[in-house]
Amino acid sequence: MNPQVFGTAVRRTLMLAVLSGLAAPAAGEEWKSLFDGKTLGKWEVIANRNFKEHGPVEVKDGAIVLGEGRPATGIRWTGEFPKINYEVTLEAKRIEGNDFFCGMTFPAGKSPCTLILGGWGGTAVGLSNIDNNSAIENETTQFRDFKRDRWYAIRLAVTDEKIEVWIDKERIIDLKTQGKKLSIWWEQEPALPFGIVTWVTKGAVRNIRVRSIEAKDAKDAKKSPSG
Repeated sequence: MNPQVFGTAVRRTLMLAVLSGLAAPAAGEEWKSLFDGKTLGKWEVIANRNFKEHGPVEVKDGAIVLGEGRPATGIRWTGEFPKINYEVTLEAKRIEGNDFFCGMTFPAGKSPCTLILGGWGGTAVGLSNIDNNSAIENETTQFRDFKRDRWYAIRLAVTDEKIEVWIDKERIIDLKTQGKKLSIWWEQEPALPFGIVTWVTKGAVRNIRVRSIEAKDAKDAKKSPSG
């Protein structure tokens, strides 16, 4: 084949692949599912400290249901998990109770942190802890109503520079972490390094995914929060 014709054909093929979405994904954009919708798999039910009197944990209708605990019920991921420059997406809902239905403890480099959804009477949202201040008393604190039995799409991005959180495509937290002390309350330690907890509340989670990202890729995350 004539080299010029061949080059034109290659360029045309590549262009069609890009336009049709068939081009190879960029590095770090492969999502890994942490839940198959059928079994707990590598999720471990937490059963120590405040979780000794946890509620029942079961897989039902494609979700992990966390029964109301006295005070806490939670699951901890026992497989590999990134420490920095990653994203997590999941869906969570409150079924019963008036406290947080999703307390997600996660690594942020050398320090852990916890995202609280619906705490302190059911409406508080924030990161715990920032400079030793809990989710109810730092710059990430905010309040919103969460309806029972409604699924909320949650997205968390953790990079060297910041922690970002979205609820239903709305970015609600954009915290630059340089100079900040990140930590967790001792109650959440059994959920390390990555776990999901409810507090005196029955909740459920599903569609849990994680992917590694380049720090620069997080700048574009807000453009496509649904992944």
